[in-house]
Amino acid sequence: MVDSAKQKRQGRKRRHNRLRRKIHGSSNRPRLAVFRSNRNISAQIIDDEKGHTLAAASSLEPEIRTSGTKGIEAAEKVGQLVGQRAKAAGIDTIVFDRGGLKYHGRVAAVANAAREAGLEF
Repeated sequence: MVDSAKQKRQGRKRRHNRLRRKIHGSSNRPRLAVFRSNRNISAQIIDDEKGHTLAAASSLEPEIRTSGTKGIEAAEKVGQLVGQRAKAAGIDTIVFDRGGLKYHGRVAAVANAAREAGLEF
């Protein structure tokens, strides 16, 4: 019998590989990659041509962690923070990479907060 957690993980990896064939970040339009675990969420803005992370934010950062927010509220703060850091780095437009996850809940909250912070995608 196959472990259901392993099966879910493999399905997400398959979906992510399928998405990554189409989504590619460049220096003009980098990729906003979202990673979601059971407890935390993180987002990175990546230039795939150079292989550099240009901006990043996570719910593990002290300013978010000490505020006591969890779930969608923490995801919104991560989206705002990564949006502000991207604007400071001179990034206006991005490509959104949901990482094989559904565009729903915490993933959508990061995207919406990044849009509100001024990023276009």
